[in-house]
Amino acid sequence: MDAFAISSRWRMVWIALLAAAASACTTVPYQYGTGRIAEDGPLSPPMKQQFLYGKPNKLLDAADWYWPESLLGKLILWNKNIDSHQISTETVDAMKAYVAANDLSNVQVLVNGYYPGNQWQRLFKNKTVGKGWRFTFGILSVAGYMILPGRFFGGDAYNPYTNTIYLYSDEAAIALHEAGHSKDFGSRKYKGLHAALYQLPLLSLYYEAKASSDALSYARCNVDLRKDAYKLLYPAWSTYVGGNVGRFDENALWNLSVIPGHIVGRIRAANVEPCQPGEASPVVAETGVDAMLNLLAEARPRDATVSANGPIEPSSVSSIEPTLP
Repeated sequence: MDAFAISSRWRMVWIALLAAAASACTTVPYQYGTGRIAEDGPLSPPMKQQFLYGKPNKLLDAADWYWPESLLGKLILWNKNIDSHQISTETVDAMKAYVAANDLSNVQVLVNGYYPGNQWQRLFKNKTVGKGWRFTFGILSVAGYMILPGRFFGGDAYNPYTNTIYLYSDEAAIALHEAGHSKDFGSRKYKGLHAALYQLPLLSLYYEAKASSDALSYARCNVDLRKDAYKLLYPAWSTYVGGNVGRFDENALWNLSVIPGHIVGRIRAANVEPCQPGEASPVVAETGVDAMLNLLAEARPRDATVSANGPIEPSSVSSIEPTLP
C-alpha cells in the first residue's frame, strides 16, 4: 500500500472516529432504575455488606507506578488516577449515590479489594443468570479474577455473572461508567446472553457506549463531574473502537485512535454549562447519599418518587426517610 493510500485511509478513520465519539456517548433524558428489581431481587445472591474494601498495602497500592499496563493506562487516558489503588471518599460516595438513586441493591462493589471466595459464592448463587452461562463463561471470568487479581494488575470492570463492580481507579466518572454497566445488565431479562454478546468484537461497543451515556446523563447537573466524564469516557470509548477494529485491521495507526476521543472530549468539556434553574440534578458532589435522596424526593413529582428501596406509591406521607442499601 503506497503512502497516499495510507494517508487517505487514516484520514477516513479519524473522521469516522470523531463522528462516532461525538454521537455515541451522548447525554439523554435520564431514566432511574433497572425496572427489574422486583423480579431479580429474590434470584440475587445475598450479601451482608454491599461495599467491601481492600486493606491498605504499600507494595500493592504502588503497583500502578511499576506495572507497565497501569502506566500505559495513565498515559493513554492522560490521568494519574487510573488504577491508583487508593480510592478517595468522594469517589466512593459518588458510587454510593448512583447505586442508591438507581436502586441497584443487588450489585456488589469491591473497592480496591481481592475477594475470590466472595466471587465464587456470588457466581454460584446468582440465579439472575442462567446456569449454562454461569458455569461456562462465568467460571472463566471468576478464574481470571482469581489468577490475575486487579488488586495488583488494576482494570476497573463489571462482572455480569457475579453482578460485581471492581473499582481500582480514583475517578468518579469511571466508577459511574462501571455502575452504568450494572444498571444496563440489571435491566435485561436474558443477562447471560447479553454478557456473552458483550465479549464479541464490535458488539461490545454498544454496551460501552450505553454505560458511558448513562454516566454522562446522570452527571448532567454536576459541572465538574461532567467535565471529568467527557475527558475520560470519550477517549476511553475511542480506545474500544480502535481495539475492536484493530482486530480485523493490523494497521498500527489504530493504536492512535484515542486521540480523536481526547479532542472531542475536551471540546465537550469546555462547553459544559450549568443546569437551568429548577432543573433536577441526581448528583450532589458535596453531600452524602441521604442528602442526594432527599433532593430527589423534593425534585420529583409525588407519583415518580424513588428511594433506595425502589419506587414509592403516592400516599399521604409528607416526607421520605431515605435508607441505605
